This record gives sequence, structure tokens and C-alpha cells, in this order.
Amino acid sequence: MSNYLLSTYARINLSFTHGKGPWLFTDDKKKYLDFASGIAVSCLGHSNPVLLKALKSQSEKLWHTSNLYNIKEQEILAEELCNKSFADRVFFCNSGAEATEGLIKLARKYHHKRGDFLKKEIIVLDNAFHGRTITGIQAGSNSLHKEGFLANEDCSCGFVRVPMGDIKYLEKKINLNTAAIFFEPIQGEGGINVCPENYLMDIRKICNKNNLLMILDEVQSGVGRTGKMFAYEWWKIKPDMVGMAKGLGGGFPIGAILLKNKIAKYINPGSHGSTFGGNQLACAVSLAVIREISKKKLLNNVINLGIFLEKKINKIISNNTQVITEVFGKGLMLGIKCKIPNADLAKTLREKGLLVVTASNNVIRLLPPLNITKKEAQKAIDIINEAVNAFK
Repeated sequence: MSNYLLSTYARINLSFTHGKGPWLFTDDKKKYLDFASGIAVSCLGHSNPVLLKALKSQSEKLWHTSNLYNIKEQEILAEELCNKSFADRVFFCNSGAEATEGLIKLARKYHHKRGDFLKKEIIVLDNAFHGRTITGIQAGSNSLHKEGFLANEDCSCGFVRVPMGDIKYLEKKINLNTAAIFFEPIQGEGGINVCPENYLMDIRKICNKNNLLMILDEVQSGVGRTGKMFAYEWWKIKPDMVGMAKGLGGGFPIGAILLKNKIAKYINPGSHGSTFGGNQLACAVSLAVIREISKKKLLNNVINLGIFLEKKINKIISNNTQVITEVFGKGLMLGIKCKIPNADLAKTLREKGLLVVTASNNVIRLLPPLNITKKEAQKAIDIINEAVNAFK
């Protein structure tokens, strides 16, 4: 453990020297099947040849010039993202937390420019996670993330919280101050909580009726993670804005805000910015990611292996309900509900060679690279079965 790093993480005593596909290797030649993917980031695995080629090619030409100038790579990536989504415009940043900040700013600016000066409040959900900035922890619901950081601990800070799935309760919270409804279609940190079947459609109708913006946080659920480029596609709706990051760069830091022209037309030069956001290197890598992820064969692989993993895990559950009780999610964004402490199961899985991520509500997350094979998925199942049986 370094004496020079700020202790913001209770780090696991593991260090990796290199990776290949879904595998990570240590200096003592141990290997681990990576079903964490850097918390849903390494969507094409480690040392992916397509991404290495894009990174090498661009790195030998130009890394960064700032957004004071036109950036061809940024323009190509923006067009690609718009063509594959609801969006007309894109703003690039460096992370999901920055995307959240921008989404909230743009939502309030939109109403302000239209003369609706009261519309500042944003409706958010229980169990939400929207990053670790001051705005992000206010929009999120984890009290431990807020403790000691806010000027006024009791302040709602412009956010109104409602439980997921209760449309009637949500409607009661709408008033003249409401600007937007902002939420994750599948809550990642909150425990892989999937929005109910008609929830997004109902919210879309409510937003249309009340002149509210429908804003989605797809930082974890986007970029093919559920078997579609964006999770919102499963509900057949179109939001007004979406925040992206994590898998967008396949491991290279980049974030983005996707938005409609009706919002973009109110945003002028100087309204928002980012020094590093959307530089040549980040955009070249991200473009390679998007083109790989959007291939039908890969997205079908995500859906099929998600179904395969759920089926196999349900079989393990049937014989081990005293250890794990439920599996849920979409595609390769899966959660396993634990009856024992989730950290204990994650530790045992790690000792047996499988890396996973814990989440709220005593859940462990399975977030493997989207291009894993059935053989690799079966290996994960074998390890899960072995680990679960160790707790009998």
C-alpha cells in the first residue's frame, strides 16, 4: 500500500501486470477472469487489438489541442453517436461524473432561457448513484457519500427524491419548480435495479404533459452493456438527454452528453466547457469502441450470454438458497442477490480466480467484457458454483 496515495479506496491487495481479453495477470503469474471490467469500463476486454491500433495510430499524430479549435475526430464520433441514438448534438467531457454535472446545468439552463425561471428542481430516484462530485452526491441517495461534504446537510439542494416504480407518487411531486426527471434505467451501484416494464414510457408521457426534460444516466448501462447500444431502447422511448462514460472509451477516459436540438439551441459559447473533453486521442479510441460494439454479432452475444448466465446461476440458486437467492438484470449487466455478506462471496470468488463488483442491497455485480465467449462464461459459472458451495 502506497504512503503517498490519498486513502479514498479500501484497495484489494492485488496488482496486475497485463491483461488479455477477459483475463488479468499478476506478477506471480496468477490469472483472474475479469467479470468486473474496471467497473463496466473495459467493454472489449484488455489489450484489444482494434483499440490498440486506434490508440497507436492517433497517438503518433496528435493527442490534444483543446476545444478552442475544430477537432475532426470529435466531429466524426459525435456524428456516429447521433446516428445510433435519439440525439442531435453531443458534448464531450472526461467522465460520468462530469456528464452528470453537465446534464443538470443544461436542464436548468434550458428552462431559464425559455423564461421558466422557477424550474430548477430535478426529480431523482431512491438508490440512485450519479458520481462523486458535489452535484452528483446530491442527486445520488447514498448518505455516506454526502457526509461532511455539503454546506447544509439538510438541504434538498434542488433534488426531489422518489421511489422507483411509483408513478402516482412521482406525479404528486411535480410542481411549478420541476425542471426534469433524472434517473438510471438500470441502477448499477444501487444493486442492478431494473426499471419496471412501463416505467420509462409513463415518465416520457409525464414529461411531455408537464414540459419536463427526461434525462437518463446511462454511464453504466450504455454502450452495449444490456445488448442494445443504449438501455433505453428496451423500453422503446426517446429521452431528451443522456449521460455516457465508462464503456465509451473501452478504458480510455471519456464521457459524453447526448441531447436534442430543442435543448442545444439554447446553449451558447461560454455556457459550458471542458479542457480535455473530446480530445483527438480519446475520440479516436472511442470511435473504434462504438464501431465494434454496434456490430449486430456482438450485441447478440451480449443478449445470448446474459440469458445463458442467468439460467445457469438460477440453477445454482435452486440448490443454495441459503447463500444466494436471486439473479436479475439485462444482458451482461447482472446482479446476484446474496443472503451472506456480498463482500464475503466476492472475496471467495476472487480467491478462486473470478473478479466481480459489489453493489448496494447486498448484491454482487457481473460486468464482464461484452465480447466474452460461452466457454469463458461457463468458466465463471463453474467458479460461482464452487464458491457458493464453499459456504454450505
